[in-house]
Amino acid sequence: MTPPAPTPVPRQRRLRLGVGAAVALALVVLSAAVGLGILRGQGAPAESFPVGDRATAAPSSDVLYVHVLGAVERPGLYLVGGDARLVDAVAAAGGTTVDADLAAINLARRVEDGEQILVPVVGGSGTGSPAAAPTDARIDLNAADQAALETLPRIGPALAARIIAWREENGRFQSVDDLLGVPGIGEKLLAGLRDGVRV
Repeated sequence: MTPPAPTPVPRQRRLRLGVGAAVALALVVLSAAVGLGILRGQGAPAESFPVGDRATAAPSSDVLYVHVLGAVERPGLYLVGGDARLVDAVAAAGGTTVDADLAAINLARRVEDGEQILVPVVGGSGTGSPAAAPTDARIDLNAADQAALETLPRIGPALAARIIAWREENGRFQSVDDLLGVPGIGEKLLAGLRDGVRV
């Protein structure tokens, strides 16, 4: 007895299956392309590391050298991103120790290339250069924020903002005399500030 012939699949159903497979394939390809694009656009975050660990690393314009000392887990010289804040430099050094005096530093301020950052211990000066000891009550022109600068004689909000703007545009103050480059500060005003500031 002859077996029955297979029932032909209607053309419309075959077409429907073909379109469904094509749509599924297109979705897979699109998902892969989007995922690849995200990965490419994301990039790896900049890593902070002790300079000694990568002596051959060449710093670029968006990388800063900072020397972190005091009440941190791993004091040393680190590379951080060009827009890093003090909190980033401290994190690069492993974070603070339990006896760190966080009220004595401004974790939100931007760091400068070549800066030495001292995290003091509560009730002490931590480790670092003698110039950074709390017994020196002078305002550090390279570390002071707006509020600290406004405590100086004849420095109001406008002049304090100009000092910070000069620092951001020109880098660290190399000497107290660099204040003469700040608009609104002349020899007479500088003479009144000289004993209250340091670099």
